Amino acid sequence: MQTPDISSPALRLSQLRAAMREQQIDAYIVPSADPHLSEYLPGRWQGRAWLSGFTGSVGTLVVTQEFAGVWTDGRYWEQAETELAGSGVVLKKIPSGASVLYIDWLGETMQPGQTVGVDGAVLGLAQARLLQQALGAQVTLRTGTDLLQQVWLDRPAMPAAPVFEHGAPYPALPRTEKLAALRAAMAQHGASHHLISTLDDIAWLFNLRGADVHYNPVFVAHALVGPERTTLFVADGKVPAALRATLEQQGVDVAPYEQAGAALAALPATAVLLLDPRRITYGTRLAVPEAVSVVEAINPTTFAKSRKTETEAAHVRAAMEQDGAALCEFFSWLDATLADPQRAPLTEIGVDEHLTAARARRSGFVSPSFGTIAGFNAHGAIMHYHAHAETAATIEGDGLLLIDSGGQYLGGTTDITRVVPVGTITAEHKRDFTLVLRSMIALSRAQFPLGVKSPMLDSIARAPLWAEGIDFGHGTGHGVGFFLNVHEGPQSISQSTMPEAHTAMQPGMITSVEPGIYRPGRWGIRIENLVLNVSAGESEFGPFLRFETLTLCPIDTRCVERSLLRDDEAAWLNEYHAMVRARLSPHLAGSALAWLEQRTGAI
Repeated sequence: MQTPDISSPALRLSQLRAAMREQQIDAYIVPSADPHLSEYLPGRWQGRAWLSGFTGSVGTLVVTQEFAGVWTDGRYWEQAETELAGSGVVLKKIPSGASVLYIDWLGETMQPGQTVGVDGAVLGLAQARLLQQALGAQVTLRTGTDLLQQVWLDRPAMPAAPVFEHGAPYPALPRTEKLAALRAAMAQHGASHHLISTLDDIAWLFNLRGADVHYNPVFVAHALVGPERTTLFVADGKVPAALRATLEQQGVDVAPYEQAGAALAALPATAVLLLDPRRITYGTRLAVPEAVSVVEAINPTTFAKSRKTETEAAHVRAAMEQDGAALCEFFSWLDATLADPQRAPLTEIGVDEHLTAARARRSGFVSPSFGTIAGFNAHGAIMHYHAHAETAATIEGDGLLLIDSGGQYLGGTTDITRVVPVGTITAEHKRDFTLVLRSMIALSRAQFPLGVKSPMLDSIARAPLWAEGIDFGHGTGHGVGFFLNVHEGPQSISQSTMPEAHTAMQPGMITSVEPGIYRPGRWGIRIENLVLNVSAGESEFGPFLRFETLTLCPIDTRCVERSLLRDDEAAWLNEYHAMVRARLSPHLAGSALAWLEQRTGAI
């Protein structure tokens, strides 16, 4: 992925303002989005980072002639303050990444007769509707102007990585059966056609993968599913000829990416089109003829791909064993390195490099699933910290090292956070670590009714921290894909997510459990495992679910204050470590195996 140069935000903002004056635009919005509303963006659509200098994955930039501000949530506040320093861009703090406070600001700030501009091709339909409502009839919303194209002269081209088949033995169902199930779901909505723009939905539906988005094995495309045939809109040359022929034999036509809008415009007046308003852009919606009936509902594929089959769960368990073995080799090396007084300096970047190398030696590994967060002491308190050569800390002295990392394997996606002691740690370190561990155990052990709204589970993890007057500023858990996006819906264990019907917990969903404590300027602690929704039986009150812990890696008991753990919590940790030891031992030898045995001893 090509990353845009962000060295001169002040100059770029002046160029944007000049273009705004020329186009008579009073305020311009630059979302963190592409035409597919992706979380991680190909370089071509990293306009907010290019203009502002803020590189976090969530944030909205608003520019007027007198003001420039980035709205982002608590995960990125410290990072944003650092990256925006001297840029002329103000940090606007919001409670969550889903917040639309920038819309409220525009509604309060813009005057009658003024114009707000935004590229409708990357503005979510739901956000566009809120924006129109906030601005009212006296402020013009102009969505047909992409000012970035005018001022970003070396803008990266469309990604060109080839599409490949995610073949046997991994997909549980062939694409023909997935398409048949999708058409059945469409029929329940009375829809004859369905447009899908979200890249993970498309990759899952067609059992295809790509490399257009860093860390996520997806490719840039739209899909239009009709009554009998489906059209996949993807850039010329990305689908190999043999794969293209197979797709066509199975009812999937491949067409140029830029023809998606024209295909929508050509739908017959008799068509009934299913659209997900949270997963398409305003520009895409404008391409639909007024005569076509539109049904708005969540993409059926969003539900389908979140519910991993038994076959997929088995592949994920195998991937977790490979990932856990890689982590044992890495942590064994790390402990030995930190104990060596003659060692060369080790930085946070070196931690990332050695961890990625350990994963790369494992069967089925494809790439990291996100940029590794290796934060020592104060850097660990920055929730989405990313080390740079000029600012990376050296791992020396005393304190805590937080490592949040993950891998993309052909058989699954992993995401894990562990914290290890460096030198001598304090009683306060151990207290915070143990409180986070208690929070993680509380949710990991939870049993809950089938269909409970996932945000309602968030307080189970927070309760042990709340009891001590502590809280953390991110969600407790996010869905995880099957060799797909590391962040996947529809479930979300978060107090900032509305408990809507589509957030219901169902069997087969994989979710993270990751509470934390962050003390700015001092340290951060987060412990994260991935868990699978499995049946917990049925009572007179109906069916229940519980979590099966998937992640396999020791939790460092050197950081635990045993007196703060109840006996049942210690028993859970001992049972978890016994499972980790049994599952990972066959994959290890030598010093890594010895490290595993030492780190999984009972407390």
